[in-house]
Amino acid sequence: MSLLSEKDLRTILSRFEAQNPSPESELDYVNPYTLLVAVVLSAQATDKSVNKATEDLFKFVDTPEKMVELGEEGLIPYIKSIGLYKNKAAHVIGLSKKLISDFNSQVPGTREELMSLPGVGRKTANVVLNVIFKQPTMPVDTHLLRICPKIGLAEGKTPEEVEKSLLERIPEEFLLHAHHWILLHGRYVCTAKNPKCEECIICDLCMERRGL
Repeated sequence: MSLLSEKDLRTILSRFEAQNPSPESELDYVNPYTLLVAVVLSAQATDKSVNKATEDLFKFVDTPEKMVELGEEGLIPYIKSIGLYKNKAAHVIGLSKKLISDFNSQVPGTREELMSLPGVGRKTANVVLNVIFKQPTMPVDTHLLRICPKIGLAEGKTPEEVEKSLLERIPEEFLLHAHHWILLHGRYVCTAKNPKCEECIICDLCMERRGL
């Protein structure tokens, strides 16, 4: 599959921007800490399922201290509907303890510090940096990994390769929101099964549709 020209790439991003100038995370959260928890819980789960699980939880558990007080056994009933809930409960309690002991209960603002927390990988760290700290990071989830090479936005077969390609190719003025635009496009339009090409605002530029 070929890569889009710089001109076509800009056209695509401009169309996404016109359609959705200020995209936001579809995960519900009340502060930086609850976003971090929600992103950790969202691994291999849908945002919708996470939001349903955290709706009651975040009403009264919105700090690391409250989460540690709740404990794994107290947390599990809230998140049991989400996959891998036992591991995720352990991660959430572990990262909460580390935030208290190492970061004065505050969510840190660097990738290295975030990735030192239990359950926080590169993608999770990039989401937090982008959504909370407004850094132009490129979290690559299953949607971006699937559709970026298909459309011609980026090349690569691993999240790291696609992330690197996107960061190199996407113009600076689009970087802050680019991952949200592409993610939402993959989630609702360029779906894995039965993509809605007839509704796609970039169909005329898609490399796969053009057979390139």
